[in-house]
Amino acid sequence: MKNPDRETISQLVELPNIGKTMAIALRSIGIDHPKKLIGKDPLELFEALCERRGERSDPCVIDVFMSIIHFMEGGESLPWWSFTHQRKEKMGRKNR
Repeated sequence: MKNPDRETISQLVELPNIGKTMAIALRSIGIDHPKKLIGKDPLELFEALCERRGERSDPCVIDVFMSIIHFMEGGESLPWWSFTHQRKEKMGRKNR
């Protein structure tokens, strides 16, 4: 897959690291367009998703959210695991 163009994508599944299941999850918390990710806090999205599902999601979902927000805010398209270390540093041991 070629690198997506953040200026022209209109579907969540066009984002790096997002498949059909994660696109459904994002829509369930009110994110129905990639541009709606700009300015969002990945932890707040994660908490909203956990609340919506009624269960705690894997903390790696935060990494995915970090990756797509980073991308939509002008950053490079990176694999979600590139953000794991940053999440762990930011959040401490509780989400390792």
